[in-house]
Amino acid sequence: MNFLEETIIKQGMVKEGNVLKVDSFLNHQMDIALFELMGAEWKKRFADKKITKILTIEASGIGIACIAAQNFGVPVVFAKKSKSINLEGEMYTAEVESFTHKKINTIIVAKKFLSPDDHVLIIDDFLANGCALQGLIGIVQSAGATVEGIGIAVEKGFQAGGQIIRNMGYQLESLAIVDSMNAETGEVFFREQ
Repeated sequence: MNFLEETIIKQGMVKEGNVLKVDSFLNHQMDIALFELMGAEWKKRFADKKITKILTIEASGIGIACIAAQNFGVPVVFAKKSKSINLEGEMYTAEVESFTHKKINTIIVAKKFLSPDDHVLIIDDFLANGCALQGLIGIVQSAGATVEGIGIAVEKGFQAGGQIIRNMGYQLESLAIVDSMNAETGEVFFREQ
């Protein structure tokens, strides 16, 4: 069992509807020491890639993306879920459906932050059905940039997202893959990696 799986066992909570609450360390309160371990692990797994930018989606991916970026020495760009008055210039957009929030968002990245010269590592906290990742991949492709890989903290292996992304030919590195959960007992079962 790796460091993230151990943290999920100790601090995570399984809820009805295949919901894994990790808000005490990942996506509400953030355990920076854990994030540093995650960033170092992704640096190892993508050591052979030339990464120039890390791309994530607001809001839960931003913290882990920032710590991961320290390991690569590159900036983080995050896709916004709503247009604000301080966004200017041309934008890349994609529509994504959120598994957690059960709604469709149009995500936005200013064109000035992604170029055809960029080699992008996509980082996010969860992978369920893969819609957010497909939207981020579409934005990178619209920019003419290259997706060098995808780093996910927790993948729900019992949902289709991981298989869809791997079938697209991308190197997908999930630090914990949940094969099943039991809301009655609170148990989480991980895929061996």
